[in-house]
Amino acid sequence: MKALFRGLSIVVVFFGIWFLLSQIDFITFFKIDKAKSATEKGVGDMIWDQIKTTEDIIVNDSITKSLDKLLKPLCKENGIERDSLKVHIIQKDEVNAFALPDGHLVVYSGLIEASKNEQALIGVLGHEIAHIENNHVMKKLSKEVGFSVLMSITTGNKNSGVIREVMHTLSSSAYDRSLEKEADIASVEYMLKTKIDPAPFADFLYEMSFDNKLESALSWVNSHPESEERAKYILEYIKGKKPSQKHLLTKTEWDGFKKAVKEYEN
Repeated sequence: MKALFRGLSIVVVFFGIWFLLSQIDFITFFKIDKAKSATEKGVGDMIWDQIKTTEDIIVNDSITKSLDKLLKPLCKENGIERDSLKVHIIQKDEVNAFALPDGHLVVYSGLIEASKNEQALIGVLGHEIAHIENNHVMKKLSKEVGFSVLMSITTGNKNSGVIREVMHTLSSSAYDRSLEKEADIASVEYMLKTKIDPAPFADFLYEMSFDNKLESALSWVNSHPESEERAKYILEYIKGKKPSQKHLLTKTEWDGFKKAVKEYEN
């Protein structure tokens, strides 16, 4: 009988301790919520510093404010800190956007020009933001370049060849298919919560992959394979959800945005 009582006591104590521990928010307790590693910050800053020396960065209030009018509501409605994103617009014909470590988001002017509507552009931006929010960027680099190599370039070994390899990995090759789908669906969710129709994003994926006139410049689409399949599962995902037709920019603002980007290039 004593043995049974002792056994029951142990079980009660075990579940009591388990219940108490389950109530503790260890992430907040140890103050590590959304903490950025020194390596991630170092790699992000170093790559961006390298990009700045070779690319034409667009510094134009009209253009940056228009892009921000698309990003701010997307971030606000999805609990994303807008200030955590370091957004850069580069004057380049390629249809491309990519994320760097530590929240850097690089957008090429060619992507803005190629987007037929704001929803298509927001879909791509949301996709890259999802890579940042879900830590896909460092996962990809750690897998393809190696964490030890990443650490080496932030602790004195600023090998330009390694930095170029990291830049190439991020700007021209796809993530694992599972991560790509996760980013696609996250972008769609971002749009739905902001009351933006994701269907034009699916249309963009499908149509651009067949646009032979722009084939050589379609870096973003070409580096994200199976575009038709992706368009299909996005449309399947939103089936029956009746997304809103809300616009973040008026037609005049959208046309002015694209015109400003075009004129900047000339």
